Amino acid sequence: MQTVRDGDGETYLLVKRSAESSRVRDPATGAERYVDNDDLRVVDGESVLATAASGVPEPVRRTLGAVRDDRSLGLLAVVVDEGPIAAIDLLDAADMCESDLHGAITEFRAAGLVDEVDVAGRRGYEATAVAVEAMGLLRSGSDGEGGE
Repeated sequence: MQTVRDGDGETYLLVKRSAESSRVRDPATGAERYVDNDDLRVVDGESVLATAASGVPEPVRRTLGAVRDDRSLGLLAVVVDEGPIAAIDLLDAADMCESDLHGAITEFRAAGLVDEVDVAGRRGYEATAVAVEAMGLLRSGSDGEGGE
């Protein structure tokens, strides 16, 4: 597989090349179509896997990079749903030890998913717009709940 661009600058994954045309896949939709070889150029130096991932919304990609497991995803969901929330209240709400909670929050902050805020004079956390958007996108694909 290779990353290719058509004459309009759209990026695709090259699935199969024949003599006159090539089958390409749109990374955003997964849809495949045939394009004349003359209308395609190979993009050197661009990872095929990065191209494939580009079809996933950036907020979701960022969240996937910061979330380690279901517990940390749940922690982010609590901050999105309950926030801004004081750190002490978050610790009470979560079934995580303090160091695990702190580690997850640090990952979220580094990814731009949460910000540290003051909550009634205490240190707390608030979800960023990126986290809210990502959680909405993730939830919209789950069993018909929450996305409509």
